[in-house]
Amino acid sequence: MGFTELFLIAIGLSMDAFAVSICKGLATGKVKVKHMLVTGFWFGFFQMLMPLLGYLLAKNFSSQIEAVDHWIAFALLAIIGANMIREGVKGDEEESSSSYSPSAMFPLAIATSIDALAIGVSFAFLSVDIIPAVSTIGICTFILSAIGVRLGSSFGAMFKGKAEIAGGVILILIGLKILLEHLGVLA
Repeated sequence: MGFTELFLIAIGLSMDAFAVSICKGLATGKVKVKHMLVTGFWFGFFQMLMPLLGYLLAKNFSSQIEAVDHWIAFALLAIIGANMIREGVKGDEEESSSSYSPSAMFPLAIATSIDALAIGVSFAFLSVDIIPAVSTIGICTFILSAIGVRLGSSFGAMFKGKAEIAGGVILILIGLKILLEHLGVLA
């Protein structure tokens, strides 16, 4: 997997955290740099941790299911992407408080990074170099989450649904690319 694909996966995974960050900015009102950094740290750290955990768990099994690993990667990315698109289209409102305490941020960080666990499983099947992969995901999420808090305080909810839809489309397209490359359709 090249840097372009990895970067697009990182952006796609970051969209849930970005959308929740917009909600945090909405709930906070007057945002300080501290709010942006705290949000970026929580979401970036968990978006980096979860794919690493998924990778480590799946790495033990990758040799036993090598014949279907591309189908698994495609299915996981397609399911995650479709769910993000569904949430973006439905416009589900995220519950968000203006608190940035660990008790408020921890559940949000876990909720927005569950998809990243599945991506880590896909990375194990695709033999991705995991340290640069999770670092890219964590950095992208940190940056987009910090920006999301600021945008939320400035522009409101107009970006939330669009961000989730864009992230979902990106993940589905990358999953399709992985499958088509393995099947020999793309060189």
